[in-house]
Amino acid sequence: MFAAESHTSRHHIAIVAMAYLCVLLGGPSYAAGAESLIIAGATYYEPGVSGPGWVWTDADHLELNGYAGEAIGADGDLVLTLAGQNSVTESHAPDADITLCGMEVWGNLTLRGAGTLTATGSQCGVHVSQALAVEGCTVDARADGADITDEAVAGVIAGDMAVRGGGRVVAAGAGTGAGVRAYGVYLQDAGLGVGAAGCRLSVDASWLDATGADGGVACLGGSLASARFVAPAGGVFGASGVVDAGDALAPHVVVEPDVATPPAGETEGVDVPGGGADKSPADTSPAAAEPTTGPTANPSLKPAAATTKSTTTVTKTTVAKVPKPKAATATTVALPKTGDSNWITASVTLFLLGTVFLAAACRC
Repeated sequence: MFAAESHTSRHHIAIVAMAYLCVLLGGPSYAAGAESLIIAGATYYEPGVSGPGWVWTDADHLELNGYAGEAIGADGDLVLTLAGQNSVTESHAPDADITLCGMEVWGNLTLRGAGTLTATGSQCGVHVSQALAVEGCTVDARADGADITDEAVAGVIAGDMAVRGGGRVVAAGAGTGAGVRAYGVYLQDAGLGVGAAGCRLSVDASWLDATGADGGVACLGGSLASARFVAPAGGVFGASGVVDAGDALAPHVVVEPDVATPPAGETEGVDVPGGGADKSPADTSPAAAEPTTGPTANPSLKPAAATTKSTTTVTKTTVAKVPKPKAATATTVALPKTGDSNWITASVTLFLLGTVFLAAACRC
C-alpha cells in the first residue's frame, strides 16, 4: 500500500515538474522592443499593423519602403529596415507627440537595408536616446533650427553612434536663434544609462559627412576602423569632439573608407551621398563657421510636449527632452537582446532536468 502511494506521489511530482517546465519553456523571451510606435500622427501599441510605405512586423522591427510622411517615433528599441527612398519630417500639429524631430527613438535604433532615409526637423533629424547604428544604408539627417533658442541642434543627436558595413551618413545642423549651438552629430548622455562608455563615434569602412557651425562632430571620443579623416586635415578625436590640427572643434568632418582608390563617383570629402559639404545648411552662413571650444555639457532638448517652439529658456531647461515618463524605457533597454540566448540555454537545461526526473519516476 505504501509503495503504491509512493509510486503515485512520484508520478504527481513528475507531472507538476513537467508542467512548470512547460510554462517556463513557453514563457516570453523578454527580447527588447518598442512598446509603442508613433507614425504619421497615429500611435500603435501592437505590431502587425501597416500603412502606406510602412509595416510594423514585430515589436522591434519596422520596415519602410517608399514612405514619405510625418515623424516616426518608438518607445523602446527598434530595428528599421529601409528599402527604396524614404523621408520623415517633423510634425507641425500642435498636439503631436513628436514636434521637433523627423525620427525619435527612446532606446536603441538600428538602421539597415539597401534603401535611403532622409530625416528633417527643427531641432534634430534623428534623435536616439541610446545607441544609433547605421548598417549599410544611406541616411541624410538635417536640422534647420527654426524657432529654436538656447538649445543644441544637430542632424543626429544620440547616446553614441556607429556607422558600419558601408553605411553612408550626412548630418547637418544650423540655426540663427539666440543661444543656438549647431552640430552635425551631437552625442550626449540622455540620462538613460549611456554613461561614460557612451557618447562615442565609431566608423568602420563607411562614410560620414557632418557639418555644424559649432562642430561637425561633438562626442567624448571615438575610433576609426578601415576609415580615415578626409577633413579636417590632421583630424583626431579630442576631449569634446573631432578637432583639427590646431585642437579646435572642426565645423566640417568627413570620414571615408581607407582605400587607395575611392569607388566610382566618390571624391575626396565632397561626394558623400546626400549632399556633402556644399549642400549643408550650416555652410550657408560663412560667419557661423567659427568653432567654439566645445559643446556645453548635455544641453537640454526642447520638451516635445510644448505647444509652441519658441518658449523661454526656463521652460526649455526644466527637462532634457524627457517630458514623457521614460523610466520604463530605461528598464526595457537594460534587457539586452543577448539575454535571449541565456534564456534558451536555461530553458533547455530545465527541460533536460525535467526529463531525467520523469524517467526516474517512471522507473519507480
